[in-house]
Amino acid sequence: MEDDIRLTWKTIARKKVFAGPIFDVSSVQRASTDGRVGSFIEINAPKWATIIPWFRDDQGVPHFVMVRQYRHGSDSVTIEFPAGTVDPGEDPKVAALRELREETGFEPIEDVIFLGSISPNPAFMNNRVWFYFVEGIRYVGEQVLDTHEQLDILTIPVNTVLESMGTGPYDNGIMMIAQAYFWRYAKNRPELLD
Repeated sequence: MEDDIRLTWKTIARKKVFAGPIFDVSSVQRASTDGRVGSFIEINAPKWATIIPWFRDDQGVPHFVMVRQYRHGSDSVTIEFPAGTVDPGEDPKVAALRELREETGFEPIEDVIFLGSISPNPAFMNNRVWFYFVEGIRYVGEQVLDTHEQLDILTIPVNTVLESMGTGPYDNGIMMIAQAYFWRYAKNRPELLD
């Protein structure tokens, strides 16, 4: 769009100022179309993938499979959908399925549905997160956790999650985005809600 061109700043220089195990930080010098020049911080983070595993219990109540874990950034225990980083060169869908298997021991029975991809914080982050939905899962084996992971596997009714997201242990913004994508998908599939 013409307005996008008018608002897009040109990159003049980029310099990595921090290299870390999870992300890098760059200082980026950019010029606006009206002549202003400024320095900005850009976080170079890996791609992320989140998967929303859905199933009905023996009573027919829809549930999500979720994980409960400690988060170092917030110094708190959170409840989240299985998720993680996408390895270099890995397809985000493959990463989402890998995270589901590693964190919960489950694999999908049905096809994997792509829900969307979004920039988690475009103000200073340059990565994206992908969201997937699976309807029906089967247990195939024990968790295969990373060195510093410690997770509980939970099955929680869909309505409980939808009512709780954004409060208490459901305090992860990426999971709130996942819920929004699920809501949009479920709008055309209301049977997923009850």
